Amino acid sequence: MKSLNEECGLFGVWGHPEASRITYFGLHSLQHRGQEGAGIVANDAGALHSHRGLGLLSTVFQDDQSLAQLSGQAAVGHVRYATAGGDGVNNVQPFLFRFYDGNLGMAHNGNLTNACSMRRKLEEAGAIFQSNSDTEVLMHLIRHSKQTTFLEKVKKSLQQIKGGFAYLLLNKTEMIAALDPNGFRPLAMGKMQNGAYVFASETCALDAVGAQFVRDVNPGEIVIVNDEGMRIETYTKQTQLAICSMEYIYFARPDSNIAGINVHTARKRMGRKLAKEYPIEADIVVGVPNSSLSAASGYAEESGLPYELGLVKNQYIQRTFIQPTQHLREQGVRMKLSAVRGVVKGRRVVMVDDSIVRGTTSRRIVKLLKAAGASEVHVAISSPPLKYPCFYGIDIQTRKELIAANHSLAEIRQIIGADSLHFLSEQGLIEAIGLQNNAPYSGLCLAYFNGDYPTPLYDYEKDYQKSLRTC
Repeated sequence: MKSLNEECGLFGVWGHPEASRITYFGLHSLQHRGQEGAGIVANDAGALHSHRGLGLLSTVFQDDQSLAQLSGQAAVGHVRYATAGGDGVNNVQPFLFRFYDGNLGMAHNGNLTNACSMRRKLEEAGAIFQSNSDTEVLMHLIRHSKQTTFLEKVKKSLQQIKGGFAYLLLNKTEMIAALDPNGFRPLAMGKMQNGAYVFASETCALDAVGAQFVRDVNPGEIVIVNDEGMRIETYTKQTQLAICSMEYIYFARPDSNIAGINVHTARKRMGRKLAKEYPIEADIVVGVPNSSLSAASGYAEESGLPYELGLVKNQYIQRTFIQPTQHLREQGVRMKLSAVRGVVKGRRVVMVDDSIVRGTTSRRIVKLLKAAGASEVHVAISSPPLKYPCFYGIDIQTRKELIAANHSLAEIRQIIGADSLHFLSEQGLIEAIGLQNNAPYSGLCLAYFNGDYPTPLYDYEKDYQKSLRTC
């Protein structure tokens, strides 16, 4: 099955005279969530205008004119990275759909697990798709709906799509935010001093534009904002919290809060738990920049070992996990990190990282440390082994991609060249994040680690079952 999923960043604002510029600043703080494309749709007194393109936000909006043409008091924006589903400009969001009875801007973070079957059904009914992104499915469902009001059309359409999704919709009179019934993808709401409402994938984007956090959009909710204010409705009562644990482990910025939990604090607790579960005889603790630094500091504090700057990152290199091809990932690893010889030479190093996906990055970093003179390198991972694909919006589609799905702990240690290898337990991860929820796994999705998916897999079920038999 062709991959349609994407890990992205959303930002929207309603009621600010410089809405597109506010959106630009918000997206800039979400650039870590996607670096392959960006765009903004603005509402200027009911007329919707769009600008989008491939590359970083600063590349897409490299001159003031591109923002100046997006005047208006409301806007939605999006940053994304390309997956196997398509890396052309036609897949860059937000999408702007033009109809005889009004235009609609749409931005989406996540992945629909029934997108292929819904698309086939819609095409048989006469729908014509302009991209191969699953985001477009919702628009066609809305247009085909027999409900009388736009909001009811949206609700009915949201009931038909499955998987992980956070949506921002913009028309001439209102902005609508919606979250899937499990809350896989984070979506926060804030308010600016002038009364403008803001939505963002992470709270760090609210901070960047001076918005005060109001609340998270909850699973199964629709939030509607317009010139008269804000109201909250639901489109389903069949909800069960299952926040993507990788948001806490890797994706989110450390200064963001998700469901009331600070990401840096959660990662630091992961490091502490890891040190308790696996005390290692060593001289120093080194974190892999940047998402592992919090866990490394927690490990150092709990173990009593000194925390040292043993790895330096070139801040101008893109993140390797979200590079669209294996070749680019390997090239990125070679360019982005260097070991500090004066720190690691002759020392036993505990190298703390947040995850091992394919093993390429870990092998390269261990090699860097040993080439710089480290006498031993013990790898400590602040998450459980990734053994299963994600179908809710992270670019892990098959078990063949995952080293832990195909090799034992001892084999992985040998492949990456480490002197020892340790992973945080599932229970340790749950306790470290600290969600207080009665849902399974305290409201986290741990399917990547244990294969216990919170929802049916729909279109992916057949291929997934086949992968279980071949790995």
